Amino acid sequence: MKIKRMILLPFTIVIASNAFAAGDIDKGKKVFKKCAACHMVGENAKKKTGPVLNGVVGAKAGQAADFRYSKVLTRMAEDGLVWDEASLTAFLAGPKKFMKGTKMSFKGLRKETDIANVIAYLATFE
Repeated sequence: MKIKRMILLPFTIVIASNAFAAGDIDKGKKVFKKCAACHMVGENAKKKTGPVLNGVVGAKAGQAADFRYSKVLTRMAEDGLVWDEASLTAFLAGPKKFMKGTKMSFKGLRKETDIANVIAYLATFE
């Protein structure tokens, strides 16, 4: 589900569309098990080695208040990085290629379908 933001000062309204419909949420849940060693999602999620990923799809990068991000992620966030479909796809395919200097040790997902599926799964968590 792609997130669109409509800004009405002083509020931001989030509007969801089906741009992530190409991903399979159930398959994404299975693929996310590769991420679960470091990340959590859901109602009782807590930070682990990596930040909680609730609300990550469509969000500005580096927004978890209780997580210490790498310098490169912090810099990219300050430059306006948003975790949209394109940036998530590039990051999940090769974190160290997309963000040289990231603390994330995961090598990435090889299959485009796995990436689409995990993004669809992540989009279900606000």
